[in-house]
Amino acid sequence: MQYTDRFYAFKEDYRNPYARDRDRIIHCSSFRRLEYKTQVFLNTQGDYFRTRLTHTIEVSQIARTIANHCNLEENLCEAIALAHDLGHSPFGHSGGDELDRILKDSGFKNGFEHNFQSFRVVSELEKRYKEFNGLNLTYATLEGILKHSKPYDKPFFSENLRAIFKIKNNPKLEATIVDFSDEIAYISHDIDDGIKQKIISIEILEENYLISKLIKELKDNGVLKNDRVFRYRFSSSLINTLAQNIINNFKEKKQICYDDDIKDSIKEIKKILFKNLYGNEEVKRKMFFGKQCIKALFNDFMNDKNLLPQDLKEKLNKGAKLHRIISDYIASMTDRYAIKLYKELHIG
Repeated sequence: MQYTDRFYAFKEDYRNPYARDRDRIIHCSSFRRLEYKTQVFLNTQGDYFRTRLTHTIEVSQIARTIANHCNLEENLCEAIALAHDLGHSPFGHSGGDELDRILKDSGFKNGFEHNFQSFRVVSELEKRYKEFNGLNLTYATLEGILKHSKPYDKPFFSENLRAIFKIKNNPKLEATIVDFSDEIAYISHDIDDGIKQKIISIEILEENYLISKLIKELKDNGVLKNDRVFRYRFSSSLINTLAQNIINNFKEKKQICYDDDIKDSIKEIKKILFKNLYGNEEVKRKMFFGKQCIKALFNDFMNDKNLLPQDLKEKLNKGAKLHRIISDYIASMTDRYAIKLYKELHIG
């Protein structure tokens, strides 16, 4: 497949190419399924918690804002942001880790990597045209999806892919903005969800210099820790502070980066989240169930190919590899569909 712009569009299109990419991503099946894919808390745990879809929307909003104030291509940022998690499996990172382990244990050294899977979704797995696979996105959007997070050069990339996208080169600034926006979004909303679920305490968070400073500023403006609106005001303050720091640095240095003290604080915040939220017993148990679900489904499909949908069986008849077909199928599932299928096959 050649990753070049085909401009398969209406003769008179009111959109620029990146706005067209954005629209094609929003209307694809994989984007809709993000609504029922886990971010941290399983989708079945309640309607409040972020899903992979709400996370994607938050990343897109932050990326558009930063791009706008840096006079960069806002539509390109939005397209990359909306597609950056399309390859995520059900049950969050734990689900992807389990798929990766299964494939590698089966002798497939490339395993599963959700960033590359997102690229495969938009360039190969989605089917919207008779003549070719994929969503017919521009080169810049495809490159941004492929390179939106480090390391850019994955060991399993083909030589053809490396040559086309000049893998060792840094991506456009818009892809870097999406990478930073992804970090801002998940830090802020994971703190919010963690406090809501009473897994993380504000007192633990206050050990971080940046968070302590923001809480003090809120207090000075009359917003106390026990106020009902505290979580919302804190999240807003954190997002604004981090986004503003990136904008200021770009205007001064023409680089997408944080100040050193902000960078250090973010590292500490991540450590707090890993210890107190992602490592929480309740979260771990739910993710363990997700892993068991994926492992069981993978074995079921390996043992009986007739359990696969008809279109996937047709791909197998044309020479596609069974392990990759099953991996793609499971990765495309929502949490609730994977659980439903698991119960149907194992509980009855």
